[in-house]
Formats: sequence, C-alpha cells, structure tokens
Amino acid sequence: MEQKREQWSSRIGFILSSAGAAIGLGAIWKFPYVAGMNGGAAFFLVFAIFTVLIGLPMLISEFIIGRGAGKEAISAYKKLAPKTHWDKVGKLGVVGCFLLLSFYSVVGGWVLIYTVLSIIGTVINKGANYPELFGYITSSPSITILGLALFLLINVIVITLGVQNGIEKANKYMMPLLFIFFIILVVRSLTLDGAMEGVLFFLKPDFSSITGEAVLYALGQSFFALAVGFSCMVTYSSYLGKDVSIPYSASSVVIMNIFVSLLAGLAIFPAVFALGLEPAEGPGLLFIVLPTVFSHLPFGEFFLSLFLLLFLFATLTSSFSLLEIIVAAFTEGKKRSRKRISWVSGIIVFIAGIPAALSMGVLKEFTIFDKTVFDATDYLVSNIMLPLGCLLISIFISFKMDKNIVKEQFKLGNSYPSVLFLSWRFLIRWVVPLTIIIVYLNQLGFI
Repeated sequence: MEQKREQWSSRIGFILSSAGAAIGLGAIWKFPYVAGMNGGAAFFLVFAIFTVLIGLPMLISEFIIGRGAGKEAISAYKKLAPKTHWDKVGKLGVVGCFLLLSFYSVVGGWVLIYTVLSIIGTVINKGANYPELFGYITSSPSITILGLALFLLINVIVITLGVQNGIEKANKYMMPLLFIFFIILVVRSLTLDGAMEGVLFFLKPDFSSITGEAVLYALGQSFFALAVGFSCMVTYSSYLGKDVSIPYSASSVVIMNIFVSLLAGLAIFPAVFALGLEPAEGPGLLFIVLPTVFSHLPFGEFFLSLFLLLFLFATLTSSFSLLEIIVAAFTEGKKRSRKRISWVSGIIVFIAGIPAALSMGVLKEFTIFDKTVFDATDYLVSNIMLPLGCLLISIFISFKMDKNIVKEQFKLGNSYPSVLFLSWRFLIRWVVPLTIIIVYLNQLGFI
C-alpha cells in the first residue's frame, strides 16, 4: 500500500525539524575537531563563507526539488526528469546516506554510551583521565558494537512508527533547550583561566594555516553540517506546504547552523587551551573536553547528563533523516511494509558499521589509503560524495529542471523582489559548480 504523504503542521515545525536534521554531529561534534586540525579561526571563516554562498543555495535547491516533485529523492528526479538518468542523483544520495549512517551511528553510539554513564554518575570523577576513558570506550569491541546496535535500534523503532509528528513536536522543545545549555557551557568555558588564548585561536584568523586540503574540508563540512548533497532535504521538503517560504526557511536553518558551530567553537577551544589540551585532538575532542569542562561546574555530572541527552537527541534527529531517505526510497509507491524495510535497512547498516566501530580498537592497524575504516568512510562521504552530489544537483536544477517550476517554488509563500531569485540562480548555476570543481582540482594537484 502506498505510503500516505503528510505535511509539516507549521513553518516553524519544518524549520526546526530541518535544523534538527542538519544540526547534529556535523555542527556539534565534527566541526570543533576539524576546525582544530585546520587552523581554527581561518577555517571557521572559510566554512561560514562556503555555508552562505554554497550551502544556502544548495539547501534552497533541495527544498525546491522536494516540494516541486512531492516525492522522496529517487522518485523526485524521475518525476521532474522522466526517462533520463538523473534519478541516479537520488540513488547516489541513498548510497551516501547509507555510508554516512554507518559511521555516524558509531559516534551516535559513543554519545549514547556517554549519556548512560553520565546519568548513572560514572563519567565525572576527581582526577579522572578523560582521554583514557574515551580511548577505553572507543577501543572496546563490545562497548562500541553495543552502542552502535542500540543507537540504530532507536532509529529503526522511530522510523517504523513514523517520524514526522514525533520529530516535529520534540524539536520545538529540544532544539531551544540545546541552545540554552550550549550557551551555559560557553559562558563557563569563557570564564576559565587562560580561555582567551582559545578565543583568539577560534576568532583571530591565521590564513597561513589554510591549505588546499583545509579548504576542501571546509567545503565538505558546509555540506555535511547542512545535510545537503544526498537529497535528504529533498525528502523532508516533499512534505512541505505551499504556503511556506523556501528562501526564508533555508536561511533560518543556515543561520542556526552557523550559530551552533560558533557556539561549539566557543565552548570547546577556550576550554581546550585553558585546560592544556590539544586543539587537534581529533574525533575524541568533544568527548574529552565536555566532561573536563563540566567537572569544573557545580553539579557538573547533572549538567553533563542534561547536555548529553540533548546532544543525543540532536544526533538522533539527524540520523532519522538519513534512515528515512533509505526507507522512503524502498517503500514509496510500492507495496512494501515500511516496518520490514526499516528493520532490514537497520540491520544492514549495523553490519556495515561494524568495521568503523572497530577502527579505534582491533582494526586500528587496518588502513585504506593510510586512513582507518572510520576516517576513510568519513573522507569519502564528506569530501568526495557530498560535493559530487551537490555538483550534480546544482547542474540538475540549473539546466534540466523546468524553469517555471523552479521559479514558482522559489516564490511561493513570500513576496521577495526578483533580484533575490536572480542572485540565487546565479550562485547555483555558476558559483556553486565552479567552486566545487576548483576545490577538487586543487585537491588533485592540478591547481
């Protein structure tokens, strides 16, 4: 039986749900350590520019494709460009979401394990060695695989039941709470002795630290953080009402995302320098710094538990969108059980995620192009597949999709001057693809 297509109940519900899909590990976990390894302030500036000039036009494009077709990713391209190969862009998105979810769920498992340990009061201890704790959790096969399994189990259950009403309603409460607790963490971090060195690292650019690879990372991070390139937002916006402004909604998501990345940097880097930690710590940066910072707060374990719960929710809302695009691709318009497809998809992602889960333990020495399975998958998704997906989507909406549909979807729900549409069209037609190509060529050594 064909899946009944619902709509978001309100504009703010859609914006917060889209922000929930975008604001997760990308902004809170990945951004601080990638920025730390690539120069801090200069990286943040390049990332912010990419997010506005490249990420925002891309987000608007996916919203237009999704609402214009009223279908999930693969079906959307088939409807808008029938009897062509453009549906392969949707298929690339499904494969990309699968790979992304396979290593994303590993980190989600870490967050889940830390949340449980914090709630029972075993994370913050006097004289605790937090790097050692993180190393123990991530290198233990039983713990990492258990975390991966439980995290995916939550995803499967929610997707099986249907995520629209749950995600939309919960986001209206949980996302504001996440901002509030992030601000509390920032204030505490900034009041630590020696915090100003971290502030300067994050807000005073040193462009000598920017390399071609750092620029590619910044571009990939802007896509990763906004969940664009894999057509996740095509699926989400296919439920969007005609009275909602796409440019306004997309701009709101981008502003919230940059703000969260700014908060993440201000929460992490002042504490890193104040407590003598290394800004280029890598994927464990957040898991080491957060407990350290909260250990300096009264009722630190309580506040850490609350923050980790909210962080877990933000992580889950992002992973819901990844699993949703996979499940929707195999159920929409087909007589297939959503429940069965959800469970099968979850089990396959779990199996695929095991090598990444073991990358810091028993498979630590196993490398692909000098990278662990976890890092190699991350690099493939963030720096190759996401930009490629964005390049193809920008070409599709610029040169293949019906111009009248594009213009109609852009202008629905608002009364913006035509110059705004022309500016977006110029960016998506020329600036986005050329930027991606130039960065790719630079990475390959041709520029």
